[in-house]
Amino acid sequence: MPFNRGLNPGRYTFEDAHEIVGGITHSFASFWESECTEMKEQLIAMDSQHTGRVPLSKFYGTGLEADWRFAESEAYLRELGALDETGRAGKQVIIPNYIQAASNCIVATNHYMVCCVNDCNPLLTELDRSLRSPTAEPQRILAVVRNMTSGTSLEDEADARVDAKMAAQLETIAANHGGEVPIHGRLFLQWLHYVFPRQCPFPHKSGTTVHRAPLEFEGEYVASQETMKAEASALPSESLPAFNVTNGTDVELQWMSQWSEEEELIAGYEGAGPTGWRPLPQILGAGCFGVAVLLGAVRFNRKPSDEGLLPIHRKAHFV
Repeated sequence: MPFNRGLNPGRYTFEDAHEIVGGITHSFASFWESECTEMKEQLIAMDSQHTGRVPLSKFYGTGLEADWRFAESEAYLRELGALDETGRAGKQVIIPNYIQAASNCIVATNHYMVCCVNDCNPLLTELDRSLRSPTAEPQRILAVVRNMTSGTSLEDEADARVDAKMAAQLETIAANHGGEVPIHGRLFLQWLHYVFPRQCPFPHKSGTTVHRAPLEFEGEYVASQETMKAEASALPSESLPAFNVTNGTDVELQWMSQWSEEEELIAGYEGAGPTGWRPLPQILGAGCFGVAVLLGAVRFNRKPSDEGLLPIHRKAHFV
């Protein structure tokens, strides 16, 4: 629609300016999508176990040597829900949770954040389209999921990781809900994380993580050079063999050591489970926080830019 300049062809009305700014805020983030893709590719290259996790030593080592400065402090990663400290493999950064973390949002305001695309959303959309129900029997879900692939490119495509153990885990979730699995419950999202560990964020229990922009974090959000060097010099826990259903129960338990049995459901699932479940205030996993309305990301800086109209966290080298 052409802008209405009226009798002043050299000027724009308030409505014109509002439309221009609105168009920019709804489209400019797509220009940063390549940054998110590059960041994810670097993290996946460090994920030798194919678990969607990167040893903290490798994370900081890359932050010291590569263009991307993976430099969030351990405390900040923990608050963001991007740190797994449960297994004997040691501290690990959870790839999809880190990608969706507030530190990687190009814009952070009191009302919305502009962040990287959530690679799990297309998978959830496909499930919703195929199942057409908020709950479903395990076999129906398995039939859909086993035909799904994930990946940001053809080279990165991977089949769903659904073995006998994962199928049994889904049956257990259904048994706790009268025979059907709530698709938008925390336990199913947790199950989906282990099926697609590089795409779907691990859904932490509500209230255990805070998606806070770097400058809002109460503490040092950037790790010191000394801390990064000390952590990077430690040998990563590579003693565990790559995940394989033939490796035995111990390896599987270590890989899924972060699993918890606490359910959280979106309000409205009447009769969908036993008493004691809690409504899920944060929908669709740990990656959904605030109102992240657009896509794209760059690394954060020590202070927000004051040159533009929006508070942007720019890619930076920490020195």
